[in-house]
Amino acid sequence: MDFAFDARTEELRGKLLAFMDEHVYPAEKIAEEQRAELASPWDTPAIVDELKAEARKQGLWNLFLPDSEYGAGLTNLQYAPLAEITGRSPHLAPTALNCAAPDTGNMEVLTQFGSDEQKKQWLEPLLAGEIRSAFAMTEPEVASSDATNIRTRIDRDGDEYVINGRKWYISGAMNPDCKIFIVMGKTDPDGEDIRRQQSMILVPRDAPGVQVRRAMQVYGYEDHSHGGHAEVVFDGVRVPATNLIGEEGGGFAIAQARLGPGRIHHCMRLIGMAERAIELMCRRAVSRTAFGKPIAQQGVVQNWIADARVTVEQLRLLVLKTAWLMDTVGNRGAHTEIQAIKIATPRAVVDILDKAVQAHGAGGVSQDFPLAELWASARTLKLADGPDEVHQRSLARRELKKYV
Repeated sequence: MDFAFDARTEELRGKLLAFMDEHVYPAEKIAEEQRAELASPWDTPAIVDELKAEARKQGLWNLFLPDSEYGAGLTNLQYAPLAEITGRSPHLAPTALNCAAPDTGNMEVLTQFGSDEQKKQWLEPLLAGEIRSAFAMTEPEVASSDATNIRTRIDRDGDEYVINGRKWYISGAMNPDCKIFIVMGKTDPDGEDIRRQQSMILVPRDAPGVQVRRAMQVYGYEDHSHGGHAEVVFDGVRVPATNLIGEEGGGFAIAQARLGPGRIHHCMRLIGMAERAIELMCRRAVSRTAFGKPIAQQGVVQNWIADARVTVEQLRLLVLKTAWLMDTVGNRGAHTEIQAIKIATPRAVVDILDKAVQAHGAGGVSQDFPLAELWASARTLKLADGPDEVHQRSLARRELKKYV
């Protein structure tokens, strides 16, 4: 395993670091001010479109997509350090580079499994950053950590499919630029193989019967910059049969293919969030005095900083190993490591952010610093793309197989 950056990664990393310093960080406050003046908080501030135009001009566009026909053609190992950098400003940088979830996963699905017609109609405008998308899987009535529980129905009726169901926490769906949903539901609810009951289908947002009902909060945040997390009802929605992605019964396999890269992307960005937290914690510690000396001289604060640095270095090595394995032996061969980083990274980054909040005192929980919202995002990732306990269960079973 050689984790040294190659020439292309070094070049892109240098460009991206400069882009962050010159454009993204200065835009954070501007984006907040512009959003406050919009008619709807779900609309996109003008500064975001300016950032996207500049990123595209600089060749910092669609870096996540390994398919060179549609994306930058980077390996996971090449993309990892770039995704980490974007994690330092997770509400702006990924979107600026057209590398934000859930669009990234949806573009990967369409690239791998979409028909030529689906690619032309939906993938191309997504790649161009002209529209946004959402992935509708989680449901309120069932334990969605087990995807076989899904109740949404996708029933064939002649040349159409009819979709009925209720979803929630559908990320990005509140953004008016979200024009298409990838919906997971059951086409064969009584099938013997529970992993062949589900299918995925493309549903335009403006299709009759699609109801985006409300924005769900995440620890009190509506997450406007991410397009929110909506409750969506599909009531007798009819779409052409050609909107089916892949084949009937292929939904579970497509979901697994989609979530593998998504998990590593989240973990890469989480490390960037942790680095931002360490920077803020250190700056705060050297600038504040309590009980006659800077809090940076307090042993407990020094322990927080040291432990955070050790943890980040450990996590980064595990994520890079996972990226390398995904590139060399495939997602299935890297399954153990993908689960390991999904368990370890959110848990550790939540703790680092918690210490950074503590170092800031009341400021840490305020809107004047990004720490509280970063904490909420990191804590949510202990649930998103599969809760920790599901990954722990699977990982433990794999370990135990060696001994039975």
